[in-house]
Amino acid sequence: MRNVLSTGRFKQRMPLLTASGLSKFYGADEVFSNVNLEIPASARIALVGPNGAGKTTLANILAAIDIPTEGQVTTARNARVACLPQRPELAGTHSLWAEQLKPFDDLRAMEARLAALEQGMADAEEYDAALAAYGPLQAEFERRGGYTYETRIKRALTGVGFALDDCDMPLPRLSGGQKTRALLCRLLLEEPDLLILDEPTSHLDIDGVEWLENFLKSFPGAVLAVSHDRYFIDGFAAVVWEMESKRVQVYRGDYTHYLRQRAERRQRLRKEFDAQQELIAKEMDYIRRHMGSRWTAQAKGRLKKLATLKKRGKILPPPRRRGAMKLDMHSDLRSGDQVIVTEDLAVGYPPGKPLAHIPDVLVLRGETVAVIGPNGVGKSTLLKTFGGDLAPLAGRMRLGANVKPGYLAQAHETLNASHSILEEILAAKAMPISAARQLLGRFMFSNEDVFRPIATLSGGERGRVALAKLTLQGANLLLLDEPTNHLDMDSQEILQAVLAAFEGTILLVSHDRYLIDALATQVWDMAPGRLTVFEGAYQEFVRVRRRRLEEKQAKDQAGRRGMAKGKKAARHAKKKHGLNPFEAKKKITQLEAKIDELESSLSAAGRQLDAAGFAGDAVKVAALGAAYAQTEAELEAALTEWGEFFD
Repeated sequence: MRNVLSTGRFKQRMPLLTASGLSKFYGADEVFSNVNLEIPASARIALVGPNGAGKTTLANILAAIDIPTEGQVTTARNARVACLPQRPELAGTHSLWAEQLKPFDDLRAMEARLAALEQGMADAEEYDAALAAYGPLQAEFERRGGYTYETRIKRALTGVGFALDDCDMPLPRLSGGQKTRALLCRLLLEEPDLLILDEPTSHLDIDGVEWLENFLKSFPGAVLAVSHDRYFIDGFAAVVWEMESKRVQVYRGDYTHYLRQRAERRQRLRKEFDAQQELIAKEMDYIRRHMGSRWTAQAKGRLKKLATLKKRGKILPPPRRRGAMKLDMHSDLRSGDQVIVTEDLAVGYPPGKPLAHIPDVLVLRGETVAVIGPNGVGKSTLLKTFGGDLAPLAGRMRLGANVKPGYLAQAHETLNASHSILEEILAAKAMPISAARQLLGRFMFSNEDVFRPIATLSGGERGRVALAKLTLQGANLLLLDEPTNHLDMDSQEILQAVLAAFEGTILLVSHDRYLIDALATQVWDMAPGRLTVFEGAYQEFVRVRRRRLEEKQAKDQAGRRGMAKGKKAARHAKKKHGLNPFEAKKKITQLEAKIDELESSLSAAGRQLDAAGFAGDAVKVAALGAAYAQTEAELEAALTEWGEFFD
C-alpha cells in the first residue's frame, strides 16, 4: 500500500519517503519482514547485501513498481520518485536524442512560444502585445535553463559513455547495456526528488562510474543505489542499508565505515549471545541441582524467570553465519621468471584493423597487471590473445617457461548453458561425484542446487561456477576479465583476499577500482588504438597522471603569456577604425581589460579542465574543453583587434 502525505510541497526536514512494517512473501517464502525505513531529502544511501537477499524487491516496492505483502510506503506530496531498474525497457522507435529531450518538454513548449512571439513582434499590429508577453516568458525560460538544456543533454550522454554520433540511433537498436545507460541519462536529467538506482554502475566503465559519482555529489535530490561497487559506495554514500537475515540494518558512513561498524556489531552480538548463554547454563545447572531439595522454591523461581524471558522473546538468537565462498586458488607448477613477452604486438579480429598496438612489454612472475580503459578499446581482446584463444594481427606474443594460463571470461561464455552445474564441473575435470559436490559446496551450491541448469542461473551464480572451474585448472597465469561482475560484496572481498595471496601472475581487466587499488603492481591504460604501460600501483598512476596534467597546464599558460607580450610590443596610437586618438585610447583600454579578464578565465578553465581530467569526469572534460576553446578563440580575437591599433 502507498500513501501520500497531504502536506503540500515537502519540507527539507520531513522524510521524502517512509516505509512502515514492510513484509514481502512469494507464496510461503519470506523475502523480508517488518522493515521500517526513512529517506530524508538529499540522502545518499547505498543498499547492499548478498545476492538473493531481496535488495531489488525492496527497491521496486519503494519505487512503487511492486507492492508489499504487508506494510505501507508513504511519500511526501509532490515528491517525484524515479527508478532505474536492472533490466530497463524503453518504448518507442524514436532516437536516443529524442528520449533525452523528454525531461525538457515544458522548456521546448516555452521555446516554441518564444519563437511565435518573435514572429508576432515582426508585425506592427501585434508588436506591443507580443513584446509584453515576450519579456517575462524569456526571463522564466532563461531561469529554468532554457538556453543550456541541449548542452546538459550532451554532457550527460557523453558522461554515461555515449558518443555524440550515437544521438540519432533509434531505441530498438540499442543493446541492453546501452538501454540501461540511456535510461540512467534521462533520469539524471529529470532531477527527481528521489532517484532509486538498481546497479547503476553495471554497464559503465571507470570513467563513466567516476562521472556518475561526481554528478551525484551535486545532484539536488535524494539517491538510493543498490550496488556491489565498493569504490562507488565509498565515493557516493553517506548511509549504508544492509539487507541480512530478512531485515535491514542501517549504518552511518560510506563502505569503509560500514565494514568497521558491521564487524563491531557482529562482535558485540556474539558477546551478548555468549554472555546470555553462559547465564542460562548457570541457571539451568542451579535448577537441576536444587530441584527437589530444600531450595526447590528458589529453583522453581529461576525456572519461571527463564520461561518468562523465552515467552517475551528476550532469548537472543545465535548470530547467523552468512554463507560465503570458500575459494582456494593454487597453481600446479611454478612458472619461469618471464611470464609474458611481446614484440610489435597488434591485437584485433581479422580481417579488420587492429584494435590496439601494444608496446613491447615484459610481465614477470608474481606481478598483477590491471588493464583499464573505456569500453570497446580491446581489453578483452588483449586477454584472449594472451590466453591463446585469438592470434595476434601483427607482431608476436610469447609465454615464458612452464606458464599455464587460466582464463575467466567476462560474460562467462565458456559455460555450457545446457549443462547442469554438476555436469559443468565434471566436464572441466574428471572426479568422483562426491568430490564435485564438495567443491560446489565451497561455492555455495548445495543439495539440489547442483542439478540446476546453467541457463537458469543469475549473473552472480554463473560467476561462482566460472570461478569454481578456474580453481580446477591449476593455472599460474590468471587472465581475469571483470572477475567481480555480479558477485556480492562478501564474495568480492573473498576473491580479493585469495588473489592477493596467489603466488602466480595475474592479468586483470576490471572496472573495480577497489580491486585494482588493492592488487595492481602495473597499470596498462588502454585507449582507442594504443596502450600505455605504467609500472607502479594504481594510486601512483593517478598521482602521475595528475602531475602531467598540471605540467601541461603550466606550459600552455606560459605560451599564452608569451604570445600576449609579443602583441603588446609598440604602443604608438594612430587613428584606426575611424576613431580619433581619444576614442582609440579608450578602446585600447577596454580591450586590454577584456584581454586580462579572458586570460584569467582561460587560466581558471585550464585548472578546471585538468581537475576534471584527473577525476575521470568525461562529461565535464567535454563541456570544459568546449568552453576553453571558446574562451581561447575570444582571446585570440581580442588580441588581434588590440594588435591592429599598433600595426
